[in-house]
Amino acid sequence: MRTFIIVCTLVFPALVHGAEVDRVVAPDWTLVAADGRQLTLSEETSRQTTVLFFWATWCPYCKALMPHLQSMLLEYGDNIRILAINVFEDGDPNEFIKNAGYSFTLLLDGDDVADTYDVTGTPGVFVVDRERVVHFDLRELPRIEPPDTGEPASNSRKAAFRAPYWAAEIRMSIDRVLADAG
Repeated sequence: MRTFIIVCTLVFPALVHGAEVDRVVAPDWTLVAADGRQLTLSEETSRQTTVLFFWATWCPYCKALMPHLQSMLLEYGDNIRILAINVFEDGDPNEFIKNAGYSFTLLLDGDDVADTYDVTGTPGVFVVDRERVVHFDLRELPRIEPPDTGEPASNSRKAAFRAPYWAAEIRMSIDRVLADAG
């Protein structure tokens, strides 16, 4: 009996730590889509892996990442969904998405949701599985800088340099989530 207690004391906490303590569950919310429907995160994620993309029309980093996200929709098909949560906006996000030809699900007025996720700048990107467990947070990636040309890099140049790296990391996260669901 003493051995059993010692084993449970040593092994059980390690198992719990590995399985549960490190899990971050995305807070649930409801937002209005551009087409007027109300979408709730818990309902959307129950169907497929979901990418939460916090963005604004004025953000060069968002604009650089968007073609990569669109290619993910084409690549993964019905296995993923991209919820483009518009935040900190001073433009027309519906017109922007329409003119660019993106097929993201556009959600409007997401500032309160951004606050809930501690998103203070754009873009914010999270990959969430069917149980709303967060598997990727863009803020956790190291910041990379374009090669030094002797002149300060513009935000557009930095965005063009970083977006392919971010997209590759997002894809790897989606691949892992889909493999685990498998």
